[in-house]
Amino acid sequence: MGGVDLSDEEIIRVKLPDKKKGEMFGIVTSMLGAGHIKVRCEDGVERLGRIPGKMRKKIWIKEGDVVIVIPWSFQNDRADIVWRYTNPQVEWLERKGYLKF
Repeated sequence: MGGVDLSDEEIIRVKLPDKKKGEMFGIVTSMLGAGHIKVRCEDGVERLGRIPGKMRKKIWIKEGDVVIVIPWSFQNDRADIVWRYTNPQVEWLERKGYLKF
């Protein structure tokens, strides 16, 4: 078959943190149960992350996953998880230089 091999450069749509909304990258360091996790954020702070109910039932989060968090405005050591990246997305972010942990 006369096709073009695009395996080297796959087109991947990746959601990036919206700095205007206070979103930032984080890496899950430990699972605490009951929808809570420990997350090391890109600003160097370790926060207690809360997985909202709509994500809890659809997306499984494990240790080592890269996520987007929004720190709470009134309690800086806590945050909400809003997005989890898949492995191909994490590789793309690393290649493009977005992950600086």
